[in-house]
Amino acid sequence: MSANSKWVQLAVLAGIMLVLPVFFPSGYYYRVGALVYVNALSVIGLVILIGYAGQISLGHAGFAGIGAYACALAPVHLGIHPALAVLLGAVISGVLAILIGRPILRLKGYYLAVATLGFGILVSMVLSNERGLTGGPDGMAVPDLGLRQVLRGMGLKLSGGEFWYIANALVLLVAIWIALNLFHSATGRAMRALHGSETAARTVGIDVARYKLQAFVISAVYASVAGSLLALQNGFITPDVAGFMHSVEMVTMAVLGGVGSVLGATLGAAILTLLPQVLTVLADYEQLVLGLIMILVMIFLPLGLLPSIAARIRWRGV
Repeated sequence: MSANSKWVQLAVLAGIMLVLPVFFPSGYYYRVGALVYVNALSVIGLVILIGYAGQISLGHAGFAGIGAYACALAPVHLGIHPALAVLLGAVISGVLAILIGRPILRLKGYYLAVATLGFGILVSMVLSNERGLTGGPDGMAVPDLGLRQVLRGMGLKLSGGEFWYIANALVLLVAIWIALNLFHSATGRAMRALHGSETAARTVGIDVARYKLQAFVISAVYASVAGSLLALQNGFITPDVAGFMHSVEMVTMAVLGGVGSVLGATLGAAILTLLPQVLTVLADYEQLVLGLIMILVMIFLPLGLLPSIAARIRWRGV
């Protein structure tokens, strides 16, 4: 991927974001689009961790839960604005990622997967059991961001769905720009060297532990911001945001679209967010069809949707 293609990818994605609302028949689709962008944000963090650095995590929903509950708790107990609570959640997630990342990133393979899974389960259990603080399994309300009212005062009237569609789209574009810049940077090249072979990377002088930890922290911050945006968008949050199934969904989205591709992961997030909406007409067979589609993609497009399609196009063009 050339440096120029970075701007092409951003321009194409921005153009799609601008054109899509023309085809929305109702405000509900703005909400769905906003959800796609939130999921894509968390998945891009996994692209950096798994696709760039080659490290697996099955507990990243735990960081999304931290970001979500930071927006719910900080304005109430600390008196800070919800927008600042997003930053607070990101800082807490980053610090926590450093603390737990140092020991668990020494593990490899399924040992690392189980260790990250344990972290995610621990966060989910805390959020579920601390009823007095988090509301337990019933969840809790999240204070309104207030920016929509400010825009209305400036003469720009947006519905809730329209506002979050625009806000999440802008955050996602910035996140993709950062990820693509990271890909071309010296840090990104070092991370990708780890993916190829940690032994070879260490031989040429790359600080393996340092770059693995950097990838883990960056991906944790992405997940935290995504969790915060989800909480603010919905106005309500439950411990499910930090649950194991959410972590599995994030990894599945990344793998389906192409875990080594930022735009591929975005496509994977869009597909797995939209498919359940489309397959509701199948009622009891919805999960069966969804699983079958994923199996077929993994068999015939093993690199993920976007990278596999791009590879076949290049092969036929030769």
